[in-house]
Amino acid sequence: METSEKIQGSGILQLFASLLIPQSSCTAKVANIIAEVAKNEFMRIPCVDAGLISPLVQLLNSKDQEVLLQTGRALGNICYDSHSLQAQLINMGVIPTLVKLLGIHCQNAALTEMCLVAFGNLAELESSKEQFAGTNIAEELVKLFKKQIEHDKREMIFEVLAPLAENDAIKLQLVEAGLVECLLEIVQQKVDSDKEDDIAELKTASDLMVLLLLGDESMQKLFEGGKGNVFQRVLSWIPSSNHQLQLAGALAIANFARNDGNCIHMVDHGIVEKLMDLLDRHVEDGNVTVQHAALSALRNLAIPVVNKAKMLSAGVTEAVLKFLKSEMPPVQFKLLGTLRMLIDAQAEAAEQLGKNVKLVERLVEWCEAKDHAGVMGESNRLLSALIRHSKSKDVIKTIVQSGGIKHLVTMATSEHVIMQNEALVALALIAALELGTAEKDLESAKLVQILHRLLEDERSAPEIKYNSMVLICALMGSESLHKEVQDLAFLDVVSKLRSHENKSVAQQASLTEQRLTVES
Repeated sequence: METSEKIQGSGILQLFASLLIPQSSCTAKVANIIAEVAKNEFMRIPCVDAGLISPLVQLLNSKDQEVLLQTGRALGNICYDSHSLQAQLINMGVIPTLVKLLGIHCQNAALTEMCLVAFGNLAELESSKEQFAGTNIAEELVKLFKKQIEHDKREMIFEVLAPLAENDAIKLQLVEAGLVECLLEIVQQKVDSDKEDDIAELKTASDLMVLLLLGDESMQKLFEGGKGNVFQRVLSWIPSSNHQLQLAGALAIANFARNDGNCIHMVDHGIVEKLMDLLDRHVEDGNVTVQHAALSALRNLAIPVVNKAKMLSAGVTEAVLKFLKSEMPPVQFKLLGTLRMLIDAQAEAAEQLGKNVKLVERLVEWCEAKDHAGVMGESNRLLSALIRHSKSKDVIKTIVQSGGIKHLVTMATSEHVIMQNEALVALALIAALELGTAEKDLESAKLVQILHRLLEDERSAPEIKYNSMVLICALMGSESLHKEVQDLAFLDVVSKLRSHENKSVAQQASLTEQRLTVES
């Protein structure tokens, strides 16, 4: 540090810029001195002010390996931890230059390492990804990876691959360059090892594999209509006894299950049974991440209409309900989502679940999970779905007895239109089928006042206004609710809506106005 201070004080840095020229015999030495002084944080800005960055970048075109090495180190140290300086390097075009260097000097271990460190730093910047995608970085890294035997060297390459693989275009390039085969091989080699390094590498390889499947094109390429070698290998991870592989296998299936065609194929070929077996192994004191991943996969698989009945008859609801006692919000969230997908337009299943007192009581409890908005939202949506899809009096009675009505009324005020709508449709069914049973709860939840607000509010979506009016008409069958409707002067609000730009709203306003006039 003292030496650096003296160098800075002497004004020598300003002279260095003119010495950084390809023809000079001392270029490598000068770059080396800059690399050393720039290890000290207080020297980095003075290096920039001395105008050293531009001549250093020019030197990356040198043929001399020592000059390249020291230049790379100097730039790396000056720009260390500074996003703005790294962005400047990217704008000066260093990425294509460094990728080219990696290809030419792949036999030189020190230079290779310098390039990898640079890539690792630059790849964290979003602006670098497009530049990387325009080079053959994927090919070069995979080529390098195949040659490495040492764990540390492979780890360095992994550290560059992970941030790069977040970009969809690069994901596809990595798949095409054969990275997946390398990753599968690592998994096979390390799966039975209990060495710390091997366990870490197994995790890194399987995580990266899942990341590659997050891109639509790369995922579809690896699925190969469900016949792909990669897909088959990933399937074999699910029954494995290794938790990391079970997790990666389930996450991979959840990623493959991102379009209907894949979902239908997988369900027809027995994936559901594999996932249910996996869940079964994790019911008691199970691994939460594995539970979460397996439920995610089941939820995605349940989206296509043709899969619902198949999954219901395979016993998925029973398998999922075993996790009702879970205290882990991520597991609760996926469990709710899976059940909601399964009962969509499946009246019998919705009725069966809606009469399950344990489930409904747990839903009502989760509707109050203020700390976990996701769980709270999904519980409300499932409560509403049970009513909407079953249209069953027994289900409504169970929900009333468990104290669920107030949550459906609150849900009608949600900031999400889709949730408001689901609540209003469920409440209209309650009013049509079991008004007597629910009357007191609807009153104490201030439903009529809320409907008045929704109709008055200009920001309410047309479907919200429409369903609010349908609900008002359905509430007329209750004496006490009818009285509340009259007291709040609904006629004024409704008659204004007769001229609403949406035809359905205008029509419903006329019908509601007639009904209110007759009833009054």
